[in-house]
Amino acid sequence: MDFDLASLTVASALESLRAGAFTAAALTEACLRQIERLNPRLNAILTPTPELAVRAALQADALVALQPSNLRDIPLLGIPVGVKDLFETAGIRTTAGSKFLAEYIPSQDAEAVLRLKTAGACLVGKANTHEMALGVTGINPHYGAARNPWDSARMTGGSSSGSAAAVVAGMCLAALGTDTGGSSRIPAALCGAVGLKPSYGRVSLSGVIPLSWNLDHVGVLTRSVRDAALLLQVLAGYDPHDPASVNAPVEDFLSRLDEGVRGWQVALAVGEYVEACDSGVWQSVQEAAGALRSLGARVEKVDLSWMADLALANRRMTQADAAAFHRQRLAEHPDRFGEDVRARLEAGAALPVGDYVLARRTQAEGRRRFEAFFEKYDLLVMPTTPITAPPIEGVDSVAQAALLMRFTAPFNLTGLPAISLPCGLVEGLPVGLQIVAAPWQECKALTAAQALEAALGRFVPRFWEKEDQP
Repeated sequence: MDFDLASLTVASALESLRAGAFTAAALTEACLRQIERLNPRLNAILTPTPELAVRAALQADALVALQPSNLRDIPLLGIPVGVKDLFETAGIRTTAGSKFLAEYIPSQDAEAVLRLKTAGACLVGKANTHEMALGVTGINPHYGAARNPWDSARMTGGSSSGSAAAVVAGMCLAALGTDTGGSSRIPAALCGAVGLKPSYGRVSLSGVIPLSWNLDHVGVLTRSVRDAALLLQVLAGYDPHDPASVNAPVEDFLSRLDEGVRGWQVALAVGEYVEACDSGVWQSVQEAAGALRSLGARVEKVDLSWMADLALANRRMTQADAAAFHRQRLAEHPDRFGEDVRARLEAGAALPVGDYVLARRTQAEGRRRFEAFFEKYDLLVMPTTPITAPPIEGVDSVAQAALLMRFTAPFNLTGLPAISLPCGLVEGLPVGLQIVAAPWQECKALTAAQALEAALGRFVPRFWEKEDQP
């Protein structure tokens, strides 16, 4: 039952599993071996769950052997997945990357985790995260930094740091993340994965430890665009237990995936705010825009420097909301927080109420401005991050956060769906392209991303090509 774990995707694995080319148990064991072999170096998984994973895989194989007529109604049957350690998991510790929750064992699963399990997925472990998700470097003072599979001396990005690293390193084929200012898309860009943030309210937040009630989204990290669509199909849908959940129709995210972008009107973000990024990153994004033109889209440059105000408002709201959620911990045990997280929480607690009100007003104005924007354009494309993965050592996490969130935070503030996919390499490190669509238009973002992925190809870390993997 040989298979190439480096190139395997959720979609290709499902076809092989259903055809009997290999078993879910064999696939899960391969991922668990990757955790055992690579995790000491990459620190992507905080809590492996091998017994749970193997049990689910054996159950999947038993079901496949029966070949019931509804096999395709269990859309992730036998697929090894990881879950960011911000999602509550029944009987499995959920630390949120924090000292405060080091021994917290929930009694039930978060809604998103439950939906994955119901769809037949096999949970291989809980993934490392920036402490309390309040940061985008993946450097955690309590559990250690997650490390980038392309270069273990470099950061993964965050806060879904371990989720991205685990997917790219073959520890799982897909993973849950969250996204409040870019926390799924940033590590996707720095690690060379696909990271999808759906519209605000599309996927339930029930059982996800909050960072900002007003800005949190559930995200997914995958190896391909099709895989992101597959996971979104499982996760999307109304949850009455989540106050942020919206009872919006759920489309078939796979049905239009291969339709292409011919005739679409696409805006390429330019201007001083956007173009203040690494020259290699900007060149890769320009080339991706050229690929969209070759696929039949009309690409127009649009100055979006006004997004700077949205990024600032997102940062202020995130820190203030987080300070409100952690107010008792911050008052009683500030020393238990890492230095960078404590600094952000204290800044949030000290934010004048007038500044918070103005940030909420900026949020409303930004939403309305993008409503008008998407009446003209089908999509917006721009870099996901202005730089490739920085080194872990010698980094100011607070300063680095503002830089890495520069292009992602505006779309948390406005709640727009956005996807990051690899679009090139700069000095051997991946570059992420961000595609943004109008509210509830995930299908459009996914279709464009699928067309570009087919045109640009996938990017695999160098260590997969060596026998002496890290």
